[in-house]
Amino acid sequence: MSITGLILAGGRGSRMGHVDKGLQPFRGKPMAAHVLARLAPQVDRVMINANQNLEAYRQFGVPVWPDEITGFAGPLAGLHAGLVHCDTPLLVTAPCDSPFLPADLVASLNTALQVQQADLAVAMTGEGQERQPHPVFCLLKTALLPHLADFLQRGGRKVDAWYASLRVAEVQFADADAFRNINTLEDLQKFEAQ
Repeated sequence: MSITGLILAGGRGSRMGHVDKGLQPFRGKPMAAHVLARLAPQVDRVMINANQNLEAYRQFGVPVWPDEITGFAGPLAGLHAGLVHCDTPLLVTAPCDSPFLPADLVASLNTALQVQQADLAVAMTGEGQERQPHPVFCLLKTALLPHLADFLQRGGRKVDAWYASLRVAEVQFADADAFRNINTLEDLQKFEAQ
């Protein structure tokens, strides 16, 4: 089954001083370029959701789509834009500030989605009290577009609130560091040096 990858770069970067996180230099190239390099081999095609610096993102050589819902409505608005422009049966998402994402992300999510006959598969790390969902690392059926559009139209913005009404496959990954987000300039400097 064909899968499109969507890099979510539509936020305001408020925790990083209102800079465009995906375009911040990290180990010699923009952070989103690291995400693209890791995600592209796992999917049939890639696109980026961005709401600013669109020309800079187009330099990555993939389609760039802004939110169709105005006002920086969060990751679900980016997911909505991706679904609107997706022409494959499945869409997988990853944020632009996660340059360490796993090489088996898509295969693992897709296996769980198919085996559990779910609507959506989401990455998880940790056990028990340390259990952590990573809702912006998800694989979903593009047929969910009307369901998401309705949720957003009713004012819904929280990813987990949207998931709550769907059949979700939770996929355990051992390496929590692979899902690390670089949210602040301090994080950027710390991981640059490692």
